[in-house]
Amino acid sequence: MLDVTFLGTSASAPAARRGLPAHLVQYGPFRFLVDCGEGTQRQILRSGLGFRNLQYVLLTHGHLDHILGLGGLVSTFLRWESVPSLDIFAGPKTLERVRDLLFRVVLRDARPAMPLRLHPIQPGPIWQGRDLTIHAFPVWHKGTEAFGFVFQQHPRRPFLVEKAEALGIPPGPWRRDLVEGRTVTLPDGRTIHPDEVLGPPRPGIKYVHIGDIGRVDDAVLEHVQGAHVLVIEATYLEEEADLARRFGHITARMAAQLARDAGVQWLVLTHLSRRYSEQAVLREAQAIFPHVWVARDFDRLHITREAIRFERPERTPPC
Repeated sequence: MLDVTFLGTSASAPAARRGLPAHLVQYGPFRFLVDCGEGTQRQILRSGLGFRNLQYVLLTHGHLDHILGLGGLVSTFLRWESVPSLDIFAGPKTLERVRDLLFRVVLRDARPAMPLRLHPIQPGPIWQGRDLTIHAFPVWHKGTEAFGFVFQQHPRRPFLVEKAEALGIPPGPWRRDLVEGRTVTLPDGRTIHPDEVLGPPRPGIKYVHIGDIGRVDDAVLEHVQGAHVLVIEATYLEEEADLARRFGHITARMAAQLARDAGVQWLVLTHLSRRYSEQAVLREAQAIFPHVWVARDFDRLHITREAIRFERPERTPPC
């Protein structure tokens, strides 16, 4: 399962009920903070998630509303939180700004008490786990280098219990090894190959996260294609499409067209302007693509191969 908690869903400046961009993605024991706007550490605490195992930060781009929260977060980690290390992934120009923020302001050229690593990224794989790969791909946003991220779970071949039973394979390490693709020798001396008990590959979860973006082209469409969930900005409505183009953003309608053309299952809209109501954003997108969720702070998203589920707290966590 891949879980997403929306910590900040406002555009450019905070609103009364929306913080600046930040999203926490959890996959097994791994936790990835995607963007870190001002106030993110407080949003993490209010969400109840805490800081444990939060070792990876992915930054879509270097605009201040997406990175200023790193100063406070790193300061907290260095003082009293038991975080063994922190790895920050971003484009080279974004990392220049992050380096100034962290090493000239927060640390003031002091050596951090924990490993603090800055990883410049290029298009392609940027993080590899046992059964999950994160890819970065370039997007256009005015005045900066920007990236989207694809969280891709590896394909899995299902274990066919009925075939295992027919072959007399006992429960235990033999079945586990077969699931992991290894040939086994049973206690009676027979050799069983994985192909004898595994079905055809099934695609894994595909989650795509795009921060600020000003153009939707064929290259972006290719990366989004077939995603279970696409999270993307909806800073403007179509009535102000000229302003969207001027400032390097897209409209809710454009986001919905991308979701429709890419064949995604669900579209989640974030980075919302205070100038529009949530319902207006939803109406514009749903006129093009039906499966739309307009994210609020502290909403949660649960993705499995079989299902997608949203949770919304009955009340906003207390201030």
